[in-house]
Amino acid sequence: MAARGLPESEGIRLLLGYRIAVVLPAYNAANTLRRTFAEIPHDIVDEVILTDDHSRDDTPAIARELGIHTLEHESNRGYGGNQKTCYAAALARGADIVVMLHPDYQYTPKLVTAMASMIASDQYDVVLGSRILGRGALAGGMPIYKYIFNRLLTLIENVLVGQKLSEYHTGYRAWSRRVLEALPIMLCSEDFVFDNEMLAQSIYAGFRIGEISCPTKYFPEASSINFRRSVIYGIGVLRTAVGFRLHRWGVVRSPIFAPLDSVGPPEAAKPPELAR
Repeated sequence: MAARGLPESEGIRLLLGYRIAVVLPAYNAANTLRRTFAEIPHDIVDEVILTDDHSRDDTPAIARELGIHTLEHESNRGYGGNQKTCYAAALARGADIVVMLHPDYQYTPKLVTAMASMIASDQYDVVLGSRILGRGALAGGMPIYKYIFNRLLTLIENVLVGQKLSEYHTGYRAWSRRVLEALPIMLCSEDFVFDNEMLAQSIYAGFRIGEISCPTKYFPEASSINFRRSVIYGIGVLRTAVGFRLHRWGVVRSPIFAPLDSVGPPEAAKPPELAR
């Protein structure tokens, strides 16, 4: 998908010279994909990439109908495994900034420009669309138990990893190319805790993390894990945060953080033509 109807081969760069890709990790998103795609700001986005995690509906067919570059898993790999494919494809296709957006229309695509701009302006390396800043979460219908879990887990994580983020659990994220190339994300989980592990790796590596307030919508077609899976996710989050602290102290070696010990501080951002 090329922005403004121009050929993909021209390598259009519209936001401060950076090539922007939006990646959609999809699973049974047929009912919401068209709405999500329609609101992506195609005037600044060079390409949209969808990875389908072996959906049981027509998600891949709809994606191709919309002109989206579509990849399909032959079997279900899980939420984390889906993202790994998304990011690998975006890097292979030349993206400088990658925005991960759920195609279930839970997060507004209209913030892609703002999130990408925060990276393109060299103020941040990672940007999170926070449901907690402002009143987006409860106003959008987030179940109260999820809101309480979110706030409690975020408090514990901030203490253990030394940050002051409003939430760690949003599914709306933007990454610079150098972050995606530096992090050993293939060592992260293939399940829902992948997001948390990847963010913890970013913090461990010293990348600059920013947040933007993001409204959210909870409705039947929007994907959401049930109470049991939420508990399993919460345990994984705590394990990640404790592992971060113990590894930092040199008490217990963590396989997801250890490869970053040999990596120096993040380099200063370079202009796009020098970034690779």
